[in-house]
Amino acid sequence: MYFKKITLLFFLIFASIGYTQTLSLKEAIKTGLENYGSIRAKNNYASASKETLKQSRRDYLPNLNLSAQQDYGTVNGQNGPLYGFGGLGVASSGLPLPEQNWNSAFGALYLVNMNWDFFTFGKTQEKINLSKIDVQAKENDLKQEKFQQEIRISAAYLNLLASQRLLISQQKNLSRAEVFKRTAAARVKNGLLAGVDSTLATAEVSKAKIALNLAKNFVKEQNNKLVDLMGVAPQDFVTDTLFVTQIPKELIKQNAATDSLHPLLQLYKTRIDYSNQQVKLYKRFYYPTMSAFGVLQTRASGFDNSYATDQNAFSRNYWDGVNPDRSNYLIGVGITWNLTTPFRSSKQISAQKFVSQALQEEYNQADRELKSQLTFAEDKIKFSLDNYAEAPIQVDAAKRAYLQKSTLYKNGLTDLTDLTQTIYTLNRAEIDRDIVNNNVWQSFLLKVAATGNFDLFINEF
Repeated sequence: MYFKKITLLFFLIFASIGYTQTLSLKEAIKTGLENYGSIRAKNNYASASKETLKQSRRDYLPNLNLSAQQDYGTVNGQNGPLYGFGGLGVASSGLPLPEQNWNSAFGALYLVNMNWDFFTFGKTQEKINLSKIDVQAKENDLKQEKFQQEIRISAAYLNLLASQRLLISQQKNLSRAEVFKRTAAARVKNGLLAGVDSTLATAEVSKAKIALNLAKNFVKEQNNKLVDLMGVAPQDFVTDTLFVTQIPKELIKQNAATDSLHPLLQLYKTRIDYSNQQVKLYKRFYYPTMSAFGVLQTRASGFDNSYATDQNAFSRNYWDGVNPDRSNYLIGVGITWNLTTPFRSSKQISAQKFVSQALQEEYNQADRELKSQLTFAEDKIKFSLDNYAEAPIQVDAAKRAYLQKSTLYKNGLTDLTDLTQTIYTLNRAEIDRDIVNNNVWQSFLLKVAATGNFDLFINEF
């Protein structure tokens, strides 16, 4: 009979607050990783870095330019120096004539130009290596964000679970208060108790209702936090309560901590590697660049080769002006070396080395904090396990005291004040049990967050 009442009580609680969906922790994490905006953004950053790596590899390819132009104009030449400042000169070619004329015709230039930095003394390869490390950094940043999100969702899930179990305890507390309110009212009506007992019982019921409403509000707050982390539309969830009544199996095994590097430390390490790689790249700028080049050029003109002596030897016909009739080619190799680059790059290298040292200090600080967190988590696990062992004893003793006092009260052998105290003690014991059970898992999650191996936690489900 008692079991049936408890089952009915659970059903009424969840039906009354409108829960519509049961959610497992694995489902919550999967949904959160798929929908959370920060993770989706960093996934795109990682994809962008991979494309940048491909682009850096293609930078080694030679430049191959095709050019064609067709013009119409005059060809008056003049002796004298000229610098095409700002690219504003006109490249009209022709011998100087005694006087200006306005004879005009079509002309054309067709060009294929190739240049290739075929040996850069390692600059190209170091750029590729830098892009590779950038890919690792972006992937580790994504991995770290996913790990943090898994921890955040797990913590929010445990908080929601704890709030829902506290809600059940407050509902049971209200049910006990209402039972004794009816008992007190009946005994007062029959003249067996003073009227103050009924008044005190009414006050206890109101107190229990207030506590229940606060518990409902707390459930709603924790539910909304989980909704935000999952990136889904507002809805109410029912958590899986099967696992919380037992302790994590990993705590029983007492396995050694994982040797894999924490995702946060992996991220800091790749940042250090990226900075060190930049130093290597800057040093390569000390050296020259060797290039190969080649040009194939074809020209056409409406002016005849005798135009210098006969100013009538030209044609305004379009095809005569753009049909190529003169070609040249040129191939060669060259070397470019800016001798002042080492003086400039030396300070850039020094600055980057300081950046590497700063990143190393951040790595060391994060490592110390994680080790401190791990020690704290181990201690917290020990305390929570001790409390886990004591909680059933407290609840059992409180239940016996409650039954004894309720029996005495029904027989008129004690007053409502003593009974109220036992009700409060039992309610407090049930709340402590719910909190203690949840704290074991919260402590274990804290350890997982410090070790960086989330599989230790999720494999429990």
